[in-house]
Amino acid sequence: MLPGQPAITSGHRGGSRRSQVTLIRDHQLIHDDFLQILGDGDIVVLLTPVVPHAQSDIENDSDPFEPLGRALAARHPWIRHVPYTSRNGLTSTHVGFIKRAKVIVFVISGLPYTGQASQVEIGLMARKIGEQRPQIIMACQNVHDLGLVEANFPTIIQLPGYLPSDLQVAAALLFGEATVTGTAGLDVQSLMIEPKFWPPENWDALNVAPVQELWNQCLPDQFHLEKFPLQSLLQRDGYAMHFVVRLPENREIIGFCATYTTFVDREGERLIGSLAMIIVKPAYRRRGIGLSLYEHALKQLKRIRGVDRIQLGSTFPRLLSGIPAASASEGWFRRRGWQMDGQAPGRGQDICDWLLRIDDWPSGGLSAPSSGLTFRQGTFDDFPLIADFVEKESAHKDNTGWYDQYMSLAQDGRISDIVLGWEQSEIIASALIYTPNEVSSLAQDLPWARTIGSDVGGVACICIAGW
Repeated sequence: MLPGQPAITSGHRGGSRRSQVTLIRDHQLIHDDFLQILGDGDIVVLLTPVVPHAQSDIENDSDPFEPLGRALAARHPWIRHVPYTSRNGLTSTHVGFIKRAKVIVFVISGLPYTGQASQVEIGLMARKIGEQRPQIIMACQNVHDLGLVEANFPTIIQLPGYLPSDLQVAAALLFGEATVTGTAGLDVQSLMIEPKFWPPENWDALNVAPVQELWNQCLPDQFHLEKFPLQSLLQRDGYAMHFVVRLPENREIIGFCATYTTFVDREGERLIGSLAMIIVKPAYRRRGIGLSLYEHALKQLKRIRGVDRIQLGSTFPRLLSGIPAASASEGWFRRRGWQMDGQAPGRGQDICDWLLRIDDWPSGGLSAPSSGLTFRQGTFDDFPLIADFVEKESAHKDNTGWYDQYMSLAQDGRISDIVLGWEQSEIIASALIYTPNEVSSLAQDLPWARTIGSDVGGVACICIAGW
């Protein structure tokens, strides 16, 4: 906790865990006179996410936020507890309760899983529906990790989790039943460590273990990588340039930035720079480390002769194509001029990998190609036609790095990994195939199939004439 930040704690005798609940921000001055805001019959709507219990040994079907509802109802009888799901968001039922409420208490349990909507975004929607009604955010995770400060919620209470003890302390704090040090209406900016410049260093690539540990700390579970696949992605002589920020006192890596340069076409004159990844250890965020890495990386990429464009994310090797969906860092990049309107490639359009199980294919197998259309693997005699076709199509669609992938397979003697679609004597379609257990440059550049299993193959870089 930062100095001067209001908090209360509670604990059990003989136990080691203490629940620390912190009033991060209260621009609405709710903490001082919450009871005075509420009159007899005034409804408080408690919106909580449908999530598993915080303790894995609890197997009953009760709502993990039921203790919060009971603790609030013990102090004000007009509590209406309405759970919400990330899949459905706010329904007409939620809207009806919000419109009848005097105060809205919205609980956020954490970051979204794959395919889920952000609870922060749902909270913003609840605030919009509630119009001028006071809204209190209870965050069961660090508010900076969730991006709540940037979302500008007026009243935020931070909990270390959602164990019953944490929830009961939060209810007591909300109703002013604890003596809280600090100033009402405290601006969170005054609680933050002043950002400063941290001098980035070139990463020597000798020991990938600290970077891998930092990677897995900062990214959701579905993006975790083992040591050697990550090392293969990062150690690319000639066109990989990575930077770190270290603590001066012990040289611990607390920030990492990965960048690459890739040729745009076969001429080798134009390059695209990829700002592939910036990660900062959670305990050291909002101190200027990410900004120091960002500005240093951009400066270094712009110094490289031939770089005329810079993109977020990397195409090959594929660390991430861009910012993960619902990431709290999207606003950070928006404020630095990156467009995220989703109207064109590189502007926040959704990119995802599709998993097709063989068992899901139609029972009759794949339909036969239409008359005059044939498919086969590439041969060395096809090489000139492949090069011309892929360069034209990938440049037309702005698929940076695709041409290099085709040429790398051919140079490695794996031209049979190129599948071609022919119409008479003309190539009209092409794709690359790979499996994780093969020694293929494409398999090394695309790590995600092997995180599913060694029996998973992939199809990538699909070019279709005219599409």
